[in-house]
Amino acid sequence: MSDEIGAEVALAHVGKRFGPITALDDVSLCVAAGEVVAITGHSGSGKSTLLNVIGGLDRPETGRVLLDGDATWERRRDARMRRGLVGFVFQQHLLLPTLTAQANVEVPLVGAGARRTERRRRAAQLLDEVGLADRAHHVPSELSGGERQRVAVARALANDPRLLLADEPTGALDSVTSKRVLDLLLEVRRRRRMTMLLVSYDPTVGSRADRTLTMTDGRLESGAVTAGVT
Repeated sequence: MSDEIGAEVALAHVGKRFGPITALDDVSLCVAAGEVVAITGHSGSGKSTLLNVIGGLDRPETGRVLLDGDATWERRRDARMRRGLVGFVFQQHLLLPTLTAQANVEVPLVGAGARRTERRRRAAQLLDEVGLADRAHHVPSELSGGERQRVAVARALANDPRLLLADEPTGALDSVTSKRVLDLLLEVRRRRRMTMLLVSYDPTVGSRADRTLTMTDGRLESGAVTAGVT
């Protein structure tokens, strides 16, 4: 586990379109290292696109995205840099259905070039951290919805990210399971001192974040920028 505190995030005048649809419209944002920020807004407001641009899954058409002061998308090494810096948790867990929980957690470690013995050790450690050590050899269809999402959290932590991006991580769960997954995410963030951005409709998420922002038609409400961004 890294001793470093979470990554700083800064967006400067970022724009993104999908055909005639403006997903992000001149978005500027600063998130401090170790901060927990909740992002709310109606469906189609641009929340998921914002996370994808920050995490490097989508390329912005205008503006700049900086992680710890480094501008992403501007060097060949960016993909590798992001892989070691950013972890994703999605609403639909996106686990590979034919792989066991342990093998799913190992997937990012394969991409990082970790040796087989190290992958197994690391995956077992992470499953224990999320309370699923006894479910390591079960495939997703043998797990409950909450268990599948906890495996997804473990997978997101595989490369010791300093920035965790969670896109509706409790959206497909019942209220009791949602609370457990949110408790897990916040506890993991506290222990690891990560920065975390959570997209959610759930008002409980906003009440437990350091700050809540609202997106409307691709724009963030005022107050998103808390430090100078140029």
